[in-house]
Amino acid sequence: MEKTVPLSDKENISIELLNNLLSKQSINIAPIASITRFPGGYSNLTYCITTAEKQYVLRTPPPGAHIKSAHDMGREFKVLSLLKPHFNKVPTPIFFCEDELLLGAPFYIMEKIEGNILRAHNAPKLNLTPAIYETLSKKLIDTLSSLHAIDINSTGLNQLGKPEGYVTRQVEGWIKRYYTAETDTIESMNATAQWLKSFQPIEQAPTLLHNDFKYDNVILEENNFTEIVGVLDWEMATVGDPLMDFGAMLAYWFEPSEGDVFKNYNLTWLPGNYKRKQLIDRYAKNTGRDLGDIHFYYVFGLFKNAVIAQQIYHRWKQGNSSDARFGALLPMIQLLGAKAEQELNN
Repeated sequence: MEKTVPLSDKENISIELLNNLLSKQSINIAPIASITRFPGGYSNLTYCITTAEKQYVLRTPPPGAHIKSAHDMGREFKVLSLLKPHFNKVPTPIFFCEDELLLGAPFYIMEKIEGNILRAHNAPKLNLTPAIYETLSKKLIDTLSSLHAIDINSTGLNQLGKPEGYVTRQVEGWIKRYYTAETDTIESMNATAQWLKSFQPIEQAPTLLHNDFKYDNVILEENNFTEIVGVLDWEMATVGDPLMDFGAMLAYWFEPSEGDVFKNYNLTWLPGNYKRKQLIDRYAKNTGRDLGDIHFYYVFGLFKNAVIAQQIYHRWKQGNSSDARFGALLPMIQLLGAKAEQELNN
């Protein structure tokens, strides 16, 4: 189970004001007794709300965030509302507040799914068997496949984006984001950006995309590490080419032979985990999709991960965060850029 930490002096969240708001809105939540924060993650802030009856989760953007698509609480709430009836592994959304007066930013509250989350810092200490990781690898790719099988038209999920031209917009958009947040010249990132502009594939039929699907964002059953009970962090969900989603997952999936540095940021190197080739084969079998251009999507995923880290690092450089993790991201950005450039020639 994820542990929480006390709020810092800068996190001035008034329990009294929050209780008053929920009461006025007739939200069926017992009076809040305490609020703590989940320390994991690099993007939106996630808090644990505790009442006498149960716990809930509150999400809000970090200070200094100006990236609307990644920090739009109203949109994230809408994604959960539309998806919940068709995908049981998402938390039930409860309340959205657009008013920024209470927390300094919009926020929403959702149910808390109990369970475990495997992260780079805790997974090696758990000594899970290779058989568990092999089963989990299958469950992860099967869960993503089932998400991509949802009919976006009959469910209304198609209103979450414009799938036509999605790949081109993403390539151009993430390249623009990178240079907007650039703090250091990284030649491998420049080379990758040019390559992505030149070698875009024909897009596949659109599906719902999570856009950040990885170990960190799935909840496992409390007493069964091979059962996925929840998928979190829908802040970048949209509709478009499903291989963009799969490529993003592959970009998080580093293998043991790819260096010790990446072991600090993922757990896919632990014995039993699938290799990327096995993930690709199983996804192809599950979906029947043509994966002839999967190399492009993998390179884009590496580039996008580097840009996300660059944006966070840029916020830290601007003084909008004192989190030491954010200030230590530059070497990872450089490594991801080097990995992406290396893949250009494979």
